[in-house]
Amino acid sequence: MTPLNDLIHSLPYARPELLLVAFALLAAVIGAWGGQKVFGLLSMLGVLVLAAAGGLAFAQNPAAPAAIFQGAMVVDGVAVFAKVLIALSAAAALLVGADHFSRVGDKRFEYPVLMTLAVLGMFVMVSAQDLITLYVGVELQSLAAYVLAAWRRDDAYSSEAGLKYFVLSAISSGLLLFGSSFVYGFTGSIHFDQIASAVDEGAGGVGLLFGLVLMLCALGFKMSAAPFHMWTPDVYEGAPTPVTAFFAAAPKVAAVALMARVLYEPFGGMIDQWRQVVMALAAISMVWGSVAALLQTNLKRLMAYSSIGNMGYALMGLAAGPEHGGPASALIYLALYLPANIGIFALIISMQRNGEPAETVADLAGLAQKRAWMAALFTMLLFSIAGIPPFAGFIGKFLVLSAAVDAGLVWLAIVGAVAAVVSAAYYLRILASVWFAAPAPALQKASGTVALTATLAALLTFPVLVLALGALQQWAETAVRMWN
Repeated sequence: MTPLNDLIHSLPYARPELLLVAFALLAAVIGAWGGQKVFGLLSMLGVLVLAAAGGLAFAQNPAAPAAIFQGAMVVDGVAVFAKVLIALSAAAALLVGADHFSRVGDKRFEYPVLMTLAVLGMFVMVSAQDLITLYVGVELQSLAAYVLAAWRRDDAYSSEAGLKYFVLSAISSGLLLFGSSFVYGFTGSIHFDQIASAVDEGAGGVGLLFGLVLMLCALGFKMSAAPFHMWTPDVYEGAPTPVTAFFAAAPKVAAVALMARVLYEPFGGMIDQWRQVVMALAAISMVWGSVAALLQTNLKRLMAYSSIGNMGYALMGLAAGPEHGGPASALIYLALYLPANIGIFALIISMQRNGEPAETVADLAGLAQKRAWMAALFTMLLFSIAGIPPFAGFIGKFLVLSAAVDAGLVWLAIVGAVAAVVSAAYYLRILASVWFAAPAPALQKASGTVALTATLAALLTFPVLVLALGALQQWAETAVRMWN
């Protein structure tokens, strides 16, 4: 196929990415001309564009994987599943973020532009089919994220968050490039299919394994898996809460989907070697995320450690392997985890007192007596993340634990079950403050946008996603069928 014919073939499959590129370029021009006056317009358009990109991805779900741009990217079930989750979670984060920044008077048109570019990078990540495309997608997402983390330029915590994220992420980028160079050197190719052929032929040996471990360390940083989590609590706390909500949702999906693609496609023949590394990352993340959160009083830091622990459960699913439904359970886990996570951050955004953010557990004291609806939503969302039945989060944890047991990783499943019990302690500590503590000074009234987002998120955790579990499972299993 000639390059021109390949381009003509590829463009229809790249419509979600092309839509994001077009909006980002157009919004940058309009924003430079209109300034903060067009912030609201661009933000609402951005929400619609992100939702439309997810819809386009879902609509083009091919029956068989479609290689595009001369094999640099692929459109398949896993890419479509991840893109839909990324687009919807980013749209929700942009919606509550636009409302928040409008209320606090920080309206800058760059916000929807950077969010869109970050999502574009994630779309490239989950469709990557060679090492260069993988790196370009990761860095496009990361560069936008650095700026978003340091959004409040006059705030020391936000500046620190952006700087820390940038410096540590630069180290992870170096690991990714160093590992990729080893993989290329020992296999002679950057393309996933050719790397897989070299692995099947026994090429590379220890050098190839060393490169793979370096790449896994870099991807572990991107998903904030312990022990590569050191940036997460400070960035979550320092960044504006809508940005933190974005970090806690969409990039996690992209990182897990990319790690799954790297493990099962080019390195599927080395599963006995890399499984040990993934199991270690999963166990350390679940334990540290559960234990360290017990000491936190700031809600955003607490949710940071919660996200670390939850990434451990997703990694447990990947470690289980495709023959036991591991990658499908990881995708389902993310789909069930995201609504509760976004809903909790929406509620944290709504916690304002005298125009200042209220972000500690103590600020929630006696909330049930003054904001009963907010207390009820907190309860539903925290129960779901904690994995308490009948909420969606329980089903997600059950599926990944079952996959681990089926794969013979009983010890890892036991670690996950114990970590879930420990993590329930800090979730229940929040709820005890909400329902039984002496009332703190009243919080300001939440905006309608934030309240609606949190309510929809709670309804998704129960009963919507619980009732739709069968369809979600079928979709995820179909998406990962190529790895079985």
